[in-house]
Amino acid sequence: MCIRDSENTDDGYRAGVNTNVIEYACKAVRLPWEITEETLRENIEGQQLEAVITNLMTTQLGVDLEDLYLNGDEKASQVKEFNSSDTFAIGDIVTNNKKLYKFIKAHTAGAWNASEAIEIGAAADADFLKLNDGWIKQINGGGHVYDASSENSMKLDIFYKTLQKLPNKYNNGKLRWLMSPKRAQEWELYLMNQVIGKGGAVPENVYTQPVHIPTVSCPSISDDKIILTDPKNLVVVNTYGMKIRKTTEGKEAIMQDKRFYVCHLDYDPIIEELDATAIITGLPSLD
Repeated sequence: MCIRDSENTDDGYRAGVNTNVIEYACKAVRLPWEITEETLRENIEGQQLEAVITNLMTTQLGVDLEDLYLNGDEKASQVKEFNSSDTFAIGDIVTNNKKLYKFIKAHTAGAWNASEAIEIGAAADADFLKLNDGWIKQINGGGHVYDASSENSMKLDIFYKTLQKLPNKYNNGKLRWLMSPKRAQEWELYLMNQVIGKGGAVPENVYTQPVHIPTVSCPSISDDKIILTDPKNLVVVNTYGMKIRKTTEGKEAIMQDKRFYVCHLDYDPIIEELDATAIITGLPSLD
């Protein structure tokens, strides 16, 4: 705390500095691709094709990394095919009909029940998602959770109830609602339908700033969730910068007349202050 200052004196007081240790464990990942010399010679882009393809690959890598930062789940390494004779707990991940699902309700032995699980990708995505636990799993495990599964429809009250779960010290003007673009657009449609059906008017800022907190569209967030936090609270740790390696040498390059490329990087998505996060789960459809 601050103390009174006196000229030409030092009373020995020093404010204490409290720091928290945030552990991280980066996982190395890579994105390889190859291009034949024939493709580079015969194309409408000319000599720029190599740069065009590299830009496309790194752009897609950025999209994939955002998905991993948000939705990563190491439990995906234990994924197995759904079997009606098995039981599953909340959070278990299974494949069914070539799709990947996470149970949001406990499943007792019996036939597949679509209301008990949400689709999180294709079956092949398990190898992708298992790399690291993402922000959503971390918030569900230690942040503030508002379960909206009992709500019949989307309401403004859901936003207020979620905000009330956060300690007031974090409600400092830096909070943002992170939601899928579809959820943001359907929220606007829902409000417009309320105005048309019941009359009256809705303040303009409610469309994009529920509870006076701006919204941010995140395509990698599923439609049934909304995150509340300061985006700067969500951090990605890298121990080295992304490297793009290329070779035109070696037996394979010569025999197959190809160029080989690999992007190398590592990452770990962490949250600086878990107490400053909240998530809405089980949101009702706006259809």
